[in-house]
Amino acid sequence: MSLNHLLLRRTLKNFLRINGNLLRQQSAVNINVTRTFITSPSFSLLDPHYDCYSSVPVRNFELGKSNSIFSRCIHSTVTKLSDAAMEPKLESADVEEDDGSMNEFLSRFVWIMRGKISETFPDYDKKTVDAMLLMIVEKLVSEMEKGSFEQSLKASTENRDWDLSEDLWKTVSEVSNMVLDDMKKATKKEKMKGFLLSEEVQEMCRFAGEVGIRGDMLREFRFKWAREKMEESEFYESLEQLKKEACTQEENNDSPSSVEAASEVKSEAVSLPKRRGKIKYKIYGLDLSDPKWSEVADKVHEAEEVLWPQEPKPISGKCKLVTERILSLNDNEDPSPLLAEWKDLLQPTRVDWIALLDKLNESNRFLYLKVAELLLSEESFQTDIRDYSKLVDVHAKENRLEDAERILKKMNEKGITPDILTASVLVHMYSKVGNLDRAKEAFDTLRSHGFQPDEKVYNSMIMAFVNAGQPKLGESLMREMEARDIKPSQDIYMALLRSFSQRGDISGAGRISATMQFAGFSPSLESCTLLVEAYGQAGDPDQARNNFDYMIKIGHRPDDRCTASMVAAYEKKNLLDKALNLLLQLEKDGFEPGVATYAVLVDWLGKLQLVDEAEQILGKIGAQGDALPFKVHISLCDMYSRAGIEKKALQALGVLEAKKEELGHGDFERIINGLVAGGFVQDAKRLQGVMEAQGFTASQSLQMALRTSQALRGRRLP
Repeated sequence: MSLNHLLLRRTLKNFLRINGNLLRQQSAVNINVTRTFITSPSFSLLDPHYDCYSSVPVRNFELGKSNSIFSRCIHSTVTKLSDAAMEPKLESADVEEDDGSMNEFLSRFVWIMRGKISETFPDYDKKTVDAMLLMIVEKLVSEMEKGSFEQSLKASTENRDWDLSEDLWKTVSEVSNMVLDDMKKATKKEKMKGFLLSEEVQEMCRFAGEVGIRGDMLREFRFKWAREKMEESEFYESLEQLKKEACTQEENNDSPSSVEAASEVKSEAVSLPKRRGKIKYKIYGLDLSDPKWSEVADKVHEAEEVLWPQEPKPISGKCKLVTERILSLNDNEDPSPLLAEWKDLLQPTRVDWIALLDKLNESNRFLYLKVAELLLSEESFQTDIRDYSKLVDVHAKENRLEDAERILKKMNEKGITPDILTASVLVHMYSKVGNLDRAKEAFDTLRSHGFQPDEKVYNSMIMAFVNAGQPKLGESLMREMEARDIKPSQDIYMALLRSFSQRGDISGAGRISATMQFAGFSPSLESCTLLVEAYGQAGDPDQARNNFDYMIKIGHRPDDRCTASMVAAYEKKNLLDKALNLLLQLEKDGFEPGVATYAVLVDWLGKLQLVDEAEQILGKIGAQGDALPFKVHISLCDMYSRAGIEKKALQALGVLEAKKEELGHGDFERIINGLVAGGFVQDAKRLQGVMEAQGFTASQSLQMALRTSQALRGRRLP
């Protein structure tokens, strides 16, 4: 009996046993008819009526290599078939001992293939379908025995003598791969069950239950732990496999043939000619044998020292005692002798000096600054420009201008030009103390280095211009910020608006207000009040009232300061009736005047010599429990002096002389003119001396008034 015929009979018996059907004995004629039926083009699986199978994707199907389980099945089957060919009498015993994996594969394959054939040929009876399945299984097993299923698929298109068509082979390949995947998943599932029941997983589940994990979460954790254990087991199995392969390779290398090959290679290496000249080696086209690369290596070494600085030297013995003495110094003691002794003992580098400075900074801040300044001239400290800028920054932040300028002087003596950081610190420092010239110098230094100032530098410089009474220069810097897409803050806008308002510059105040609105800042009570003050200072009460009404219209309720500014605007033009009408209207809306509004009214009534009315306003201020503002005392002194009320005039004058530092040039002029008008010439002359002592010079009109009063009266009015 031939091997092929034996394989056919054995496969048929497996098929009948798995499906539980007893096929009748087929004659050779029926088999030939069925074979012709399957391979006929009219019944091909690529028939246009059944073209649904023509688009099935075909994977690389090599049953002997793709799956280890199936490989074992083939090996077992072929081996047993060979034994069956040698011993035909034991055929039934071999069938009983078939491998379980082979049986499972055939069972799954026949089950799926039967459904596909029945779906494609619904008119055929079961007998014909079984015959077709028998033919397919026979051909499949024969190709499995050859071990080249993919080559058979390619050859079927060229050789028309094949039993099965190309499309049928594609369907067989698809079903076989599907069966192998299902078997692999089933094997993995069974393996997973074993790990789910392992002792370690059970122990972790018990612990999880004790800490309160229940239900679906516990189930997820259980599968997660089992999967991790399975992956760990597979990993160690792969390591064992690699170890076995390595051992096998070593055994092969120890064979006589490998030893002879190694000796031949060694003899060939000895026989190589010697190299002459210098060795030249290139990496990516760079000739690294060039001497210039030694310089590059030195620079790299220096860069590494910067990135990974050295550790300070350990301090012990006498040096440790000197260090403790340095740390215990008082602010008034000179640390130079101890520093010299410490230097002789330790021979420090920059790292050691920095470690000492850090300790001083933690224990005594003043001593730290003193020692840091002394180290600027120390050679072993390796002073750089950053050390100077740090000290300047520290002194500037603590408002020690003299110390900062002393450090700058040392920089200039060393020939070190201030860098960008130092120039920025100087801008902030001089702007803060109000030294506009030095601030502008530092600002120009920044630009000379090609550095574009940042927002903080711009803000400091703008505030310096504002404090110096030059808001237009500050506005130009603000426009420069906007041109560079740096948005000024609301504080900068308000500072410029306040400066323009105090000087009565209505055009500048209007520009800043409009710019604020374009920048997205809505008009606030403060900005509206500043606009009212600006128009009041400029002597335009109508525009001031328009801004006042606009403020109320947009929902801001005027406060005491805003109302006082509006009344002061009317005072400029002596429009008392409009001021009173405004106050009456505001009182109807629930407004109560405060100290600021009353102070303006006292000043206005004093200028009109309405003493009784002014004193009534003073009574209202006292009723509120507030102290009189300093400006009110100036108004009272002027009013009582002009009215000739000596006692009250001198009383108010005494208050002003006690706070003479707060008086400005205009205040002195008004008080002296009031004293002269009231006949208090001696007091006026005395106050003129105080004015000059404060650094103010009397105007020509005031000097003329004093001379005239002395010539005409020479004494006080009774």
